[in-house]
Amino acid sequence: QVRLVESGGGSVQAGGSLRLSCAAFGYIYSTYSIYCMGWFRQAPGKEREGVAAIYTDNSGRTYYADSVKGRFNISQDNAKNTVYLQMNSLKPEDTAMYYCAADPRPCAGWDFGYWGQGTQVTVSS
Repeated sequence: QVRLVESGGGSVQAGGSLRLSCAAFGYIYSTYSIYCMGWFRQAPGKEREGVAAIYTDNSGRTYYADSVKGRFNISQDNAKNTVYLQMNSLKPEDTAMYYCAADPRPCAGWDFGYWGQGTQVTVSS
């Protein structure tokens, strides 16, 4: 069983930066256990949105939502079983609960079976 634990959320002014971390515990990062990890967000009254995703095979393949391209960067440290989301030039519209997700399937489907509990990001103008 895979367990995901997020950290790093908080409050920041517009233009600021935050880095989210997602530590994965359990039977992970093997060939068939975890192949893709990603970040989603959900603001009150809005649908959940995929933000960024990365393959865990050190291929460097990543995916980003258009709304965060050029501002957010997803990376991984396989030795620590951890994925990061560096968020720069934050905007008030980035305010949301951010969730880490993982799955054995390819990232392109944005369909994840394992989820963290979420961490709140609040950006004030």
